[in-house]
Amino acid sequence: MKPLTIKTISDFHQLHRLAPPEHPLISVVDYAEVALAKRNNPMPTVAEYYSISVKRGLSGKMRYGQQAYDFDEGVMYFLAPKQVLQASPVPDENTRPSGWILLVHTDFLWGTSLAKSMKQYDFFDYSVSEALFLSEREEATVNGIIANIKQEYQANIDKFSQRIIISQIETLLNYSERFYERQFITRKIASHQILNRLEDLLDDYFNSRDLMQKGAPTVQSVADELHVSPNYLSSLLKVLTGQSTQQHIHEKLIKKAKEKLSTTNLSVSEIAYELGFEHSQSFSKLFKAKTSQSPLEFRQAFN
Repeated sequence: MKPLTIKTISDFHQLHRLAPPEHPLISVVDYAEVALAKRNNPMPTVAEYYSISVKRGLSGKMRYGQQAYDFDEGVMYFLAPKQVLQASPVPDENTRPSGWILLVHTDFLWGTSLAKSMKQYDFFDYSVSEALFLSEREEATVNGIIANIKQEYQANIDKFSQRIIISQIETLLNYSERFYERQFITRKIASHQILNRLEDLLDDYFNSRDLMQKGAPTVQSVADELHVSPNYLSSLLKVLTGQSTQQHIHEKLIKKAKEKLSTTNLSVSEIAYELGFEHSQSFSKLFKAKTSQSPLEFRQAFN
């Protein structure tokens, strides 16, 4: 099914039969009204604005990009422009759906501090895994910020309005970043399962013939194998280990190189080839950057 493109916030309001937005480039809407509309029309959509949401009293399935999104009770999730979203919410019979959606058109960010920094918030690119689970205190915090944003754009717009709203959005994103880091730490079982799978995956790869034929695995290929997005994986690893995915891959590669240098008589060029490098100079450069020694200097230490 071809996705429906929603270009403006006014188009979003019209699609879900909401009253026209009070501001053309930013809006806070009642999640319950949108959820009921999506239930009756769960077609995929592509929006040209950012969306940040908190919802309760709903379950169901949602796909963001090409993957399933962890869409459970009481979550906050973040959608970037031009991503395909398909949701089929199912209201809880015992609970009235509640929550909000903050819609921010990219035009609203022009000339502000968020115009460039918005892309630095990795959770907009988490095409898999996980939405943000909030404690009561955390939810109260984000709800208070949303109330401030809504109050500001409902007031008389003046030259300070955009600056104040942008400041509130930045505060919301910074709190969200803090909450995600807390979630990576507190959901230890799931997080460490991904880390363990990564270690097993890299060990298997570096012990196979694939290394010579295909070269070292890329961040994208590793993330695909683990069914998470590259940004999500690197963010998780940074919290758990202090290293990015690329650093983990390099660490495994250098470990394998040290093993070959210390236990075989292969030349540096032959080792570089077996590790998937087209040019031995590239291998030597990486090895020295990671160990402060050239491959030959490392080998000589064993003689």
